Amino acid sequence: MADRRPNHRAPRHTAAPSDDTFVGSFLRRLHEHVPDSSQLLGYLTLFVSSGILLLLTGLTVTLSVTGLIFLTPLIILTSPLWVPVAALVALAAAGVVSVGGFGFAALAGLSWLYKYFRGFHPPGSERADYARDRIYDTARHVKDYAREYGGYLQTKLKDVAPGA
Repeated sequence: MADRRPNHRAPRHTAAPSDDTFVGSFLRRLHEHVPDSSQLLGYLTLFVSSGILLLLTGLTVTLSVTGLIFLTPLIILTSPLWVPVAALVALAAAGVVSVGGFGFAALAGLSWLYKYFRGFHPPGSERADYARDRIYDTARHVKDYAREYGGYLQTKLKDVAPGA
């Protein structure tokens, strides 16, 4: 058995046209790229399989259009039944999807709160701490302001009604 490399092609020794013309150069390059038997078998397989797929595509489109033509009267006559059923199914599907989404969001929020209160510092906990500090500072500021302003009102009330 002779050792053969699978991707090696032996040079072909045939009479090539002269290289001085464009046609001769083109034919020489074309002759260098002649496919071998395995490539020809691959091309043949590609051609046959694509032809079969094209035939099946044509049959599918033809049968779909023909079925639509013949079933359109039946669809139109039974549409008073199908339209409410389709609306009901769509509404039920939307309800299931929204309940699932809200449930997932609630679980995610509860999980975040659990991690936050356990001290694991989930993503975004810095913003929550910052917001909590801002609310605390604002409440303290309002309380101090009310104390000062409340004292001011007390003195004004005594000026207006000295016996009060």
